[in-house]
Amino acid sequence: MDITLILLIVGAIFLGSLMRSTFGFGDSVISMPLLALLPIPFSASVALVGLVGFTVALFSVFTNWNQLDKRILTWLSLSTVLGIPFGLFLVRSVERRWVNLVLGSLLVIYSSYSILSSRRKSKMMNSQFTHPLISVPFGFASGMLGSAYNMNGIPIVLYGTSRKWPPKEFKDNLQAHFLLSSSLIIFSHFLSGFWTREVGLYYFLSIPAVVIAISLGNYLYSKIQVDKFRKFVIYFIFLLGVFTLVEFLTV
Repeated sequence: MDITLILLIVGAIFLGSLMRSTFGFGDSVISMPLLALLPIPFSASVALVGLVGFTVALFSVFTNWNQLDKRILTWLSLSTVLGIPFGLFLVRSVERRWVNLVLGSLLVIYSSYSILSSRRKSKMMNSQFTHPLISVPFGFASGMLGSAYNMNGIPIVLYGTSRKWPPKEFKDNLQAHFLLSSSLIIFSHFLSGFWTREVGLYYFLSIPAVVIAISLGNYLYSKIQVDKFRKFVIYFIFLLGVFTLVEFLTV
């Protein structure tokens, strides 16, 4: 067993879990690029991040069940299930770089509009997102991108920011959705043969770091000012879009 490799893997998982526990999303954005630098198969990285994401979501949902928007979550969950088979088709039929181009462009355009638009336009957009059926395409995209590239969080983050959920509601509803989508995604990873003895070992050794990250993330979240939370999320979406476009140009 390579102790240095184990420590680097656990460190990447810790940073991703800390991001997820603090803001409700972003674990794969942090962990996946770091794991890609290490000498482990890509499928192992995908499976490991999926298992850890499910663990974080499970802990969050059990501690905040009464504060969830269950009606919206039902629509998101059903549409996510429909999107998963399309993601498996996508990963076999379309090069990831082209998906990065479309996704990165969407994220940059959306975040730029959110930053530059007036409050009046922002309120008008928010009013259009109150109907539960508006969540369906976001759930579908979550299932599709999640099963293909472990990127199930991005569409739900876009939906949550457009609906302007308060920080607490934003974080808890994201985790509840991730619990279902992650369970389906890791099951698809199992069927695809991504689960190996090495993945199980990495996951087991990462659990203490994940527990610490959850505790530290909850503490950091409690210190964030409510009025600054959405701004941070929007700027993070913009950076995520830029990084995705950079990945398209460099692949």
